Amino acid sequence: MTTIDSSAAGTRPPAPAAAPGAWRRRRVAGLLAILVGLVVAVLLSLSFGANPVPLGTVWRVMFSPDDSDASVIVWTLRWPRTLLGILAGAAFGVAGALIQALTRNPLADPGILGVNAGASFAVTLGIATLGLSGVTQYALAAFAGATAATILVYLIGSAGRWSASPVTLVLAGVALAAVLGGIDTFLTLIDPDTFTAARNWGLGSIAHADTSATLGVLPFVAAGLAIAMLLSGALNAVALGDDLAAALGTNIMRTRVLGILAVTLLAGGATSLTGGIAFVGLMVPHIVRWFVGPDQRWIIGYSALAAPVMVLLADVLGRVIARPGEIEVGVLTAVIGAPVLITLVRGRTVSEL
Repeated sequence: MTTIDSSAAGTRPPAPAAAPGAWRRRRVAGLLAILVGLVVAVLLSLSFGANPVPLGTVWRVMFSPDDSDASVIVWTLRWPRTLLGILAGAAFGVAGALIQALTRNPLADPGILGVNAGASFAVTLGIATLGLSGVTQYALAAFAGATAATILVYLIGSAGRWSASPVTLVLAGVALAAVLGGIDTFLTLIDPDTFTAARNWGLGSIAHADTSATLGVLPFVAAGLAIAMLLSGALNAVALGDDLAAALGTNIMRTRVLGILAVTLLAGGATSLTGGIAFVGLMVPHIVRWFVGPDQRWIIGYSALAAPVMVLLADVLGRVIARPGEIEVGVLTAVIGAPVLITLVRGRTVSEL
């Protein structure tokens, strides 16, 4: 696996690979930074909002709940929201790392397989035809739509063959997303009520966290994370190309099928709860890769820890800058993520996948 200077790809010689000791130091430093960042992000998420709670009080009521207003705010409002942010962040981050490894495309994100489009279409169709309302109903419809869209993408991409190549998967996903997006737009335009409900759900938010819905999706996300970790070794072989991976004993078809299943469980589950949070699955693996190198075992593990930090901090920022209202986390991750990703691409060496 080589590296290229993204600011002048093709004009400069490849950057020398870091020594094993250098990668080890980066990985340790990165892990410490992520863990500290996660603790800070959780405390800030529990503290800030329309009614701020001092950090000292947050720390006290976390270990000694009582009947005070601060305890009610932390445990009833902030804690479910924070848990959803952690779950959704980990799911989107690992799903992004998986799809980039499966397609060998550093610009891929979970939406490239039509996951987001399928979820959005199912919710819009459910609102328009069945009168769906509420987080739990949206979650069920979105997860079903995401699953159906991913299966359809794989069937289209693998038509006439035993397995789908990365290129055909991407093309099938983009095509299906365009079709579903067009129908979705049509349904929202002909019914103002559907438009309002679908728009509010699709902004990407963890504000309306429902503990029962979160716990209902948790097993699917946990299964997706477990599959991703089990596949990490095989994904290192896939990065070398299908022929070489097969020569090394990797079952390409099984790896792709299980990888797509994991992406569906992760991105579908998280999208069903949040409406989709942009740029997390695209940007976090890039940041992580700079710390840990090209080894998918480290990339997947670090993405599961780093992505929740990004989601929670963006959510806290949205509460602070628009108080007493708030800006949805999906809006802020896109606004913040785009320039950060551009800076990383221009200022760092980016590993080819």
